[in-house]
Amino acid sequence: MTPIAPLITSFLREHMPIEQGCSPHTCENYAHAYRLLFVFASKRLGIRPSQICLEQIDATLILDFLAHIEEQRGNCAATRNGRLAAVKAFIRYVEFRVPSALAQARQIHAIPGKRHDQGLVRHLTLEEIRAILNVPNVTTRLGIRDRAMLHLCFAGGLRVSELVGLPLENLSQRQPSIRVLGKGRKERCLPLRKETAVDLRAWLAVRGAVSVPELFVNAEGAAMTRAGFEYILDKHVCAATESCSSLSGRSVSPHQLRHSCALIMLQATRDIGKVALWLGHSDIRTTEIYLRVDPSEKLEAVEAVLPLGLRRGRFKAPDALIASLFDPV
Repeated sequence: MTPIAPLITSFLREHMPIEQGCSPHTCENYAHAYRLLFVFASKRLGIRPSQICLEQIDATLILDFLAHIEEQRGNCAATRNGRLAAVKAFIRYVEFRVPSALAQARQIHAIPGKRHDQGLVRHLTLEEIRAILNVPNVTTRLGIRDRAMLHLCFAGGLRVSELVGLPLENLSQRQPSIRVLGKGRKERCLPLRKETAVDLRAWLAVRGAVSVPELFVNAEGAAMTRAGFEYILDKHVCAATESCSSLSGRSVSPHQLRHSCALIMLQATRDIGKVALWLGHSDIRTTEIYLRVDPSEKLEAVEAVLPLGLRRGRFKAPDALIASLFDPV
């Protein structure tokens, strides 16, 4: 039996960050997937996670784990496929270090991803965005911070990880802009609207001296976390329902602000390429999901097609009985 602890440790501490150069966010996401797997395996096998052996993580246990996160944790099929991809990445690493596990690895690699419906992206209207941004009390330090964070997240179309990890030095005030290190280590420079720059300058005026390099900090002066920003967004969305009834009962995630920015920009520019450039998408096919949401694109296609010019007619009843059925009562 091969202990799995040394393998997973070297995979997360050496292979991913050093050999493959994966970002800390990627390593964190993979580590979370393995944490869920080992907790499940520990309960199933009745042993501590440190005592789990590689041979016990077989295809049957993986399938049961995937069913567990869907049925018990309520994860969607897309999340399930993400967890499976993390497991397969570790198994590929194991193949070269434990040759006796090749047959086991082959069975795990044969587990298919689950097909699922791809619905329209959830987004907010401009009126809903305005209602949320008007909630923070800009006469207080934390209110100024919240307005600046929410405004920058929407206006820049930032991922939540890009927002909370944005260093202060990446903000330029001479020509208001930010440098964002996005997914896949791709850096992009985004100019800021005048209103966004005003909110950021107001935050910088009250930010004070803190020991962390991040632009946004919490009340204790530590770097803002993903969970902290999600809490702030949820709090202000609940407060915004008083002025915008369409937000009532809705769960708004930080990524919906990014989707909203993309759709508003698409409607303004009519150029999917510019939207992809702004969001930092490496493949424009990723950006095409917004074309399915925007009805104006379909209307232009309908109006561009010439009418068929069909001959019109009117139904004539063959006898009086049938004609009486069409008379108004």
